[in-house]
Amino acid sequence: MTIRNLDDLLAEGVSGRRVLVRADLNVPLDKQSGEITDDGRIRAVLPTLSALVQAGAKVVVCSHLGRPKGAPDPQFSLRPVAGRLGELLGAPVHFAEDTVGDSARACVAELADGQVALLENLRFNAGETSKDDAERGAFADQLAALGDAYVDDAFGAVHRKHASVHDVPARLPHVAGRLVLREVEVLSRLTGSPERPYVVVLGGSKVSDKLAVIEALLPTVDRLLIGGGMCFTFLKAQGHEVGTSLLEKDMVETCRNLMERAPGKIMLPVDVVAADAFAPDAAHDTVPADGIPSHRLGLDIGPETVAGFAAALSQAKTVFWNGPMGVFEMAAFANGTRGVAEAITKADAFSVVGGGDSAAAVRALGLDESSFGHISTGGGASLEYLEGKTLPGIAALEN
Repeated sequence: MTIRNLDDLLAEGVSGRRVLVRADLNVPLDKQSGEITDDGRIRAVLPTLSALVQAGAKVVVCSHLGRPKGAPDPQFSLRPVAGRLGELLGAPVHFAEDTVGDSARACVAELADGQVALLENLRFNAGETSKDDAERGAFADQLAALGDAYVDDAFGAVHRKHASVHDVPARLPHVAGRLVLREVEVLSRLTGSPERPYVVVLGGSKVSDKLAVIEALLPTVDRLLIGGGMCFTFLKAQGHEVGTSLLEKDMVETCRNLMERAPGKIMLPVDVVAADAFAPDAAHDTVPADGIPSHRLGLDIGPETVAGFAAALSQAKTVFWNGPMGVFEMAAFANGTRGVAEAITKADAFSVVGGGDSAAAVRALGLDESSFGHISTGGGASLEYLEGKTLPGIAALEN
């Protein structure tokens, strides 16, 4: 990879310098209490921040949270993140009430060597996500003025052409952080010459969301295991009725074509857990995949499918998993995701969890994160990398 990294910057010396770090602190918050429910993304950036703190840098962290509409919105404030980040770093984190305004400038100016400041949500500024180059560039100018060097450690955002990801690196000496470097190294193993058999597990709700990565992976993988809501469009393409299950009618023919192009490579559920309603306490039972009652919807893969998927995974030497197998947030429909995840951990394979809901499921189900080879922090970014797309944030670091 022809990208300068954090070690290059540290070798030059950062003591007393303001280092602007783009992190991905887009953590889930409880709607009632506002408390962080999963701090995985905060923990992921700690190696980079700790190295800069120990080297005496004045660390200025910026991130987005949620999807505010280009203006301040209290429900998307990063203030709770500042508190948790301080706990994990073992030192208070100064919090700026804005991103590039008076509070941000004052907060950064007051930093001592080895201290950390967190700016308010980048997306409170319309310039961050603007498609207008001039508007985005003007915001990038203001942001870059708060640093002497730039570190991108927000892999979950590198597929976005946003000011803090794409435009700021052109204005400051720039390097990849520990997390971004690790993510690219891992995903390069999958796109290069992965050890075989190479098995990919895809779940989630929609085929349309995963079509590009399926198209890209199908020629290179040995087996493609499909669960989650997206499996019902494939089952429909096989001629099965799917009841009231999630179905993309306009994708049925596409699914049929994919299966015809790679006969025997795509593995679908043979049984599903079908329920009367989308509810945690809905009446449900396991039925054959070709026998879903007309009034029921599938909310998880069944035990026979888990066993079949596990058998395929047991032969693998490389595994990539993106997307849950069912509605894992409801205990009654979490067994498929748990079973497949556990099968991945038991396989004698290099395993990569492709971020997003898959990473959330690993933590929510209490699985041992260290039993996976790598858990990505970027669901969309990891998929686009595997598709072979140019990621704006990575391209900016290469320049």
